[in-house]
Amino acid sequence: MTKRFFIALFAISLLAISALAQERGPEATFSKMTHDFGTIKEAKGPVSCSFEFTNTGDKPLLIINAVASCGCTHPEFPTKPIKPGKKGKIKVTFSPIGRPGSFKKTIKVKTNGKERTISLHIEGTVVPKGK
Repeated sequence: MTKRFFIALFAISLLAISALAQERGPEATFSKMTHDFGTIKEAKGPVSCSFEFTNTGDKPLLIINAVASCGCTHPEFPTKPIKPGKKGKIKVTFSPIGRPGSFKKTIKVKTNGKERTISLHIEGTVVPKGK
């Protein structure tokens, strides 16, 4: 085999590697990863917040699942693909009933993106009924 053949093979390999490196795939970029509710009153019932994200990748992003660390926290997530450049949100509702004191909860978001599992956090302090 000639020297030219090996040079051509090397050049083709570099082009293939370069093309693969440029294809990023889907990627969820969140504007915040933690929400602090501050002090909330147990008597007022559930509170909610939203975690907004943008698909900063170049392929559609799927939110496969969102699971909270306990039953007092309920995440809602989009079930349709998020196109590149578009936004979505994960709504999280926390029920303070029967949970006085400080709390920290984690929501694990599973995606088809570069980072397969993303952890979001909520925190705050619940003031018991009657106080």
